[in-house]
Amino acid sequence: MEPPGSTAAEKIILRWDSTASEDARDKMIFNGDRHEVDRYLDAVDELQKSMASVALSDSTSAASSTLQIAMARLEDEFRNILISHTSPIEAESLSESTQSEFTSQEFELKDEIGEISFDEKQLEHQESSTSTPGSSYKSTSSIREVDLIPSDAVYDLRSIAERMIAAGYLRECIQVYASVRKSAVDASLKKLNVEKLSIGDIQRLQWEALERKIRHWIRAAKICIRVLFASERRLCEQIFEGLGTSADDACFMETIKGPAIQLFNFAEAISISRRSPEKLFKILDLHDALSDLMPDIENVFESKSSESIRVQAVEILSRLAEAARGILSEFESAVLREPSRVPVPGGTIHPLTRYVMNYISLISDYKQTLLELIVSKPSTGPRYSSDPNVPDMDFSEYEDQASTLALHLIWITEILQFNLDGKSKHYKDVSLVHLFMMNNVHYIVQKIKGSPELREMIGDDYLRKLTGKFRFSATNYQRATWVRVLHCLRDEGLHVSGSFSSGVSRSALRERFKSFNAIFEEVHRTQATWLIPDTQLREELRISISEKLLPAYRSFLGRFRSHIESGRHPENYIKYSVDDLENAVLDFFEGCPVSQHLRRRSQ
Repeated sequence: MEPPGSTAAEKIILRWDSTASEDARDKMIFNGDRHEVDRYLDAVDELQKSMASVALSDSTSAASSTLQIAMARLEDEFRNILISHTSPIEAESLSESTQSEFTSQEFELKDEIGEISFDEKQLEHQESSTSTPGSSYKSTSSIREVDLIPSDAVYDLRSIAERMIAAGYLRECIQVYASVRKSAVDASLKKLNVEKLSIGDIQRLQWEALERKIRHWIRAAKICIRVLFASERRLCEQIFEGLGTSADDACFMETIKGPAIQLFNFAEAISISRRSPEKLFKILDLHDALSDLMPDIENVFESKSSESIRVQAVEILSRLAEAARGILSEFESAVLREPSRVPVPGGTIHPLTRYVMNYISLISDYKQTLLELIVSKPSTGPRYSSDPNVPDMDFSEYEDQASTLALHLIWITEILQFNLDGKSKHYKDVSLVHLFMMNNVHYIVQKIKGSPELREMIGDDYLRKLTGKFRFSATNYQRATWVRVLHCLRDEGLHVSGSFSSGVSRSALRERFKSFNAIFEEVHRTQATWLIPDTQLREELRISISEKLLPAYRSFLGRFRSHIESGRHPENYIKYSVDDLENAVLDFFEGCPVSQHLRRRSQ
């Protein structure tokens, strides 16, 4: 006996058989009258109910065939609704809520580890930059789901999915869903500039191009995780939740697994790429961004089937941390072994010093991240390695008040000074050796004082040690230069004994004045071309020179002027007044050649 009502239900279904009717082929049920939609769904329900209530028979076989027609129709309707309401997500409208601001300054190093390349103009620009440091980058955004499809369309999709799954068509339903939605996700990724690049493609890119792509990736990753993937997951739940064993999770993974792998492949490629010091800050930006996203990744990909994506993200984060540690270690090695041997003119600040201090100032800007990542102390000197060309240092006096990161920063300044000390030996003038070290250690001190974060980490004890070093170099410079000048103004060797003598040897005195004039003129001519770029330091050293030179010369003149002026051509010996010398000292350390002779006041 035929189940009641089954014929009417089958008629409604067969009327929309697109294989038998051209009219049915050209129209979509869900695009038309809602009453017709309800009639069709009721017919499918009735057919399924009737098939469940009777044993196998010819009539159930016919009903089964009709049900297949209904499923094919619903699949087409399902696909059409999805396509009709699918478009890539509007990244521009999300930029305010998802984009955080951060900057990081750029550095150039040669490809070969240990050979640092310097660009003076670039370094000066970095030094004067007042841009916001990159490390304070921490996004305050969280998951923000958006409606990818209107609620009435979602209702229709769920209505169809419910009937297809009940009829055993879960796989077909998910396949249709995933194929359409994956295309939409792919289009969104393209709008967000997430390119389909293999890990090899990414690693072959020039670093300048990669820097831009990292900035784009960080912004895109936040939108993808917090908006795009989160919204896709919610849409799957709205349509499939409760309709089958993990149906919503299955459709979600089918949809976003490929795009998610594409997204994370970029960060993975960076995490395993060749290390070099200029990459550190972008790697830290990536690490911070991914670390900030981890709670959202665990939320969006919480199911068992999406575990592989969570694991990949955790592994990338770990590799980025390891890369940062490795780069810091390689930077230390590069600073120690930077090979340039040509002395900088005038004993001024070496480009290596500028570079390293700008670099560690930026390291201090990433303090919070690096405090977590840098857990081991530096390996220093022959006690820790077999290399005698590495300075030895005992960190015990700093360990109680300094973090492991701070010990690395102190170590970097030590190996910088070690390298600079080697470079200073290329100057032939011992006075210039000391002036060069004074300039560079003073610069290190000023950079530390100028960065509150760096000063706090390194600590005042080590800062006092550095200050003592540059003052020691200043003292050594003065000894090397001015002891021999002041030696000419001593009394020894000028006095003679005898009843007919005035007690002073005029010839010895003339020679003494001639020696003084010659030595001072040579020092003036040479050291006017030397450079102390720090105005205050330059003025302090000039004052210190004047305080030693001028009183000694004034006293010498006072005691012996009359002995010269009473003889012939006194102007050949007393060439300069005290004021002349005072003016001459103002020429020192300007980095400019002066005329061969001192300017003399009119006598």
